[in-house]
Parts: sequence; C-alpha cells; structure tokens
Amino acid sequence: MARPVWFVDLIKKTFTQRFWFARLTTLPLVGIVVDYLLFEGDDLYYIPVNRSLTINEPIENPGDYVLPSQIVDHFIESASHLWVMDFCLCRESNQCVDYSQQLGCLFLGEAVHQINPELGRLVSREEAHLHVKRCREAGLVHMIGRNKLDMIWLGAGPSENLMTICNCCPCCCLYQILPEITPRISKKVKRLPGVHVFVNENCMGCGDCTQGVCFVDAIQINGNFAQIADSCRGCGQCVDVCPNEAIQLVIEDGHYVENTIHHLSQLVQID
Repeated sequence: MARPVWFVDLIKKTFTQRFWFARLTTLPLVGIVVDYLLFEGDDLYYIPVNRSLTINEPIENPGDYVLPSQIVDHFIESASHLWVMDFCLCRESNQCVDYSQQLGCLFLGEAVHQINPELGRLVSREEAHLHVKRCREAGLVHMIGRNKLDMIWLGAGPSENLMTICNCCPCCCLYQILPEITPRISKKVKRLPGVHVFVNENCMGCGDCTQGVCFVDAIQINGNFAQIADSCRGCGQCVDVCPNEAIQLVIEDGHYVENTIHHLSQLVQID
C-alpha cells in the first residue's frame, strides 16, 4: 500500500536519530529482530566511480572492458518498470547543502506501480539513463540491490520485485550507520567482487581522505600514513580526493560486472 506524504515526512523527522537506532542493534535480541523486520533478504553493492579504476590483469582488448556503471545500465535496459523519485530522502532529511536534494533514487520492477505518485514518476529507459548520468556528474555514488527498507517506507513490494539504485553522497547516506550497526546487518552492504582499495608509497599522511569522504569511516591516519580497513566498501571516493594519487582502486576480477549482474538477477525480478 502506497505510503502517504505525511508518513514520509515523519521518517524525515526521525532520520537524525539513525545512529542511535543503529547502536541499539548491537544488543543481541534487538539486532535479530531489527534484521528480520527491516533488512531480511537485503543484498546491496556500492558501485565504484568509473574514473577511479586500475585494471590489475592483462586485457586483450581494453575497449571491451566493462566499467562499474554498466551494472546500473544493464538493469535499466532490462527493466520494464522504472521510477525516479523527485527527491533524495536522505539528503532532504539531512538538509544537505553539498549535493542536490532533487536527485533521488531510481527504482526498478513491477512494485514501482505501488509508490505514491506524489513522490516521483514513471520514466522511460532514456530518462532513467539520463538521471543516473546526472547523478554521476554531480559526484554521487550508486548503490544497487535489494533493500527491504525501501519496500517498507514506500509501501511497495514484495522486495523481490523492487530493485533499488540509490545515488549516495558521503555526508548524508543512510548507510553511514554501517560502523555502528550490528555486523549481521552491515555485512549486507558490500563492495563489488574483485574490487580492492589500497594505499601506495605516495601517501604523505595529509588526511584529506579522512575528511567526510568515506561512507563507512574506513580510513584512518596512522604514523603519517593512511590505512584502509576491511570495512571499506570500495566506492572509490577516497581515490578522487587524494592530492598525491596515493590511493588506488584495483579490479582483480575481469568478470566482476558479469558476476554481480548474475547475482542480483537472482534476487530481484525487474522485467
């Protein structure tokens, strides 16, 4: 059942309490219940920005090498039902001033027809491609997959008929809660298979990569050298801000796009 606008406005008012709520889930019973109610079946991937890539294997024809954004493009081309939100729930709730509040999520699948028409609109494939292009040009990072929270706040389901393509900024993204929330939930938001981020010898310990860049606070300066924790989701934002080209995002699996598409296709039906 489509959620009324007042329900969405209520969510916006409670958004600032997300970190407090996330910490509650570290209590064993609370974490189990919250996982079942709000995150059951979730599987989400951050998509690295195309310009951050280093290919770490021989490529016979580099022109044929697929970029991370082609995961998003594939599902747009495959979907029969596409819906663009008129706003970003996270950025509106957080009153973001650094990124556009109007560049909202793209949803795919038959369930989009249950979304309140006051919140967005059905779009063509061409319009969807243009929307995600604008999001990338604005510096936003895609996150794609199955997300039960979206089914709940939109009143559109079941979740296996609703694919989420979020367009995230590092200052407002809901999943900034990942370092605070129980691991049983945080592990459902992943880096793409075969993606690794590491610091090279160019690092001067300037700290630019620690200044509100990482979604999950995975970078720390230790002894004048940046260190990236295993909690890194491989978005590549840190690669772009480093003034010394000291951080590299490396693709070690030439089939990472194909494998991700296959995996997500088993979770969500969008045609």
